[in-house]
Amino acid sequence: MPAQPAAGRRGRKGPRRPANAPAKPAPAPRGRISAAWRSFSGLGLVIGALFLAASLTPSLIPRSFLLQGVLAGTCFAIGYGAGAALLWLWEYLQLPVAGRNLRRNATWGAAALAAVVVVAFSWRAAEWQNSIRERVDMPPVHTGHPIEVMAIAALVALVLILLGRLFLLVARLVRRWLARRVPERISKFVGLLVAVLLFWGIVDGVLLRWFFNAADEMFATRDALMQPEHPMPADPLGTGSAESLIDWEALGRAGREFVASGPSAGQIEAFTGRPAARPLRIYAGLNSADDVEARAQLVLDEMIRVGAFDRSVLVVVVPTGTGWMDPAAMDTLEYLHGGDTAIAAMQYSYLTSWISLLVEPGFSTEAGRALFRKVYEHWTALPRDARPRLYLHGLSLGAYGSQQSVRLHEVIADPIQGAVWSGPPFSSPIWSAATRARNPGTPEWLPEYGDGSILRFSNQENHLDTGAPWGPVRIVFLQYASDPVTFFTPDALWRKPGWMNAPVGPDVSPELRWYPVITLLQLGLDMAIALAVPIGHGHYYAPQHYIDAWVAVTAPAGWSAAEIGRLKAHVAE
Repeated sequence: MPAQPAAGRRGRKGPRRPANAPAKPAPAPRGRISAAWRSFSGLGLVIGALFLAASLTPSLIPRSFLLQGVLAGTCFAIGYGAGAALLWLWEYLQLPVAGRNLRRNATWGAAALAAVVVVAFSWRAAEWQNSIRERVDMPPVHTGHPIEVMAIAALVALVLILLGRLFLLVARLVRRWLARRVPERISKFVGLLVAVLLFWGIVDGVLLRWFFNAADEMFATRDALMQPEHPMPADPLGTGSAESLIDWEALGRAGREFVASGPSAGQIEAFTGRPAARPLRIYAGLNSADDVEARAQLVLDEMIRVGAFDRSVLVVVVPTGTGWMDPAAMDTLEYLHGGDTAIAAMQYSYLTSWISLLVEPGFSTEAGRALFRKVYEHWTALPRDARPRLYLHGLSLGAYGSQQSVRLHEVIADPIQGAVWSGPPFSSPIWSAATRARNPGTPEWLPEYGDGSILRFSNQENHLDTGAPWGPVRIVFLQYASDPVTFFTPDALWRKPGWMNAPVGPDVSPELRWYPVITLLQLGLDMAIALAVPIGHGHYYAPQHYIDAWVAVTAPAGWSAAEIGRLKAHVAE
């Protein structure tokens, strides 16, 4: 019998393609695009659009188009991921699923709805940003702001979604490799676990490590920088002088700036028309001694050397994360008391406050406790009628550390005279307790506590003259309603913060609204840019507002209301 053709033996249907026939064309690009489109989650697009729209609404600090775009794109990606996860969960539970055509049409419909939401909310993006800007004395954004925001948002969202798909691809590849060896449920779990560990290792072990190392190197270099405009003091009373116990170079950039600046006795006399003393500023840098206890002892020894305990007013300060001492607070105190003051502090970090809070959260407390104990022990050993009045001060992370530097049971027998704490972080213990226990009917952004004899709150307007008499200890919290460092709260993730209830603060947009998840992200970004506002708003505290606080707490003698107003105008310049 004649041999069958090869094609017949293989059971092929139809003629065999000639050897010289052209290759089968690749799938049309349209088919690939269609497949990619079908892979998108319609629910994810809708939720992502809603998240993006909510992110355009105002929070506490005005945002540039770049930052707003990054925030909006991030929020879209988070919302998209949430929608895709919900659909995956639906299918995983084996609930009814629509057919392919219906799913495709639903995706198109979802995309159209998402586009309408994004366009509608983008239209108001500039208006919302301007509602903050006008309250913090900033110029309005231009008309092209929404277009710039959406361009940045689209790029950021695309990158994050692609990273999410890469994560799923890694999990899928591991699952497929394991599926031939272990049960399916185990392979899925291990695949997801491997992807999580891999991506976390990259973020935590590479990106974050690189960021913190770079920040450490940058801030260490900045801390060591010698500024010619702040020369070494020639006066023996100056910390870092030739007669000082503390080396000038070891003070760090912030310490040298603090010691070498501030009003002189002559400047104070010229303004007040009364005799003035040379203000004393004592400071130890991070490199002044080997550990925190040694630095605290060095500060005390320097205070004794220059006669700090012979002054009328003594203030122990915990600086910000970089070691910076706010001149708005320091200079005003010295003017009010004619230079008859001594201010003591020591550095605990050279990182900016929010980074210091992440990597070394206990350092400010440790430094504050060490210095206060040394000073307080020496102060209490002096005769009561021959020692200065003792106060505490701190700004930002310094306010957090300063509040924890003193314990009630340690000072109740011989209390200090008071404290001024400005921009206290949301986790500050005394501030948190007093805010929670505020008098009914008073707003969270400007509480009233008890009868006001011990503790009072103030902001841009002076709210410290309540008519009630002060007690032996006077404490003032200076805070702005627009300060995200003070009013950030982790539970904004799932519930509306109390300070957002009407009426809102004077420099807070009335358009402010709470949205789950989104508000937390907005406030987190606000914390990072809290100083990107004119002075007197956000986390940027003005000297004229410090004057009100110092007057209430330290009660300087010989100042009329007119003279206080003249001093405010002078320091505001």
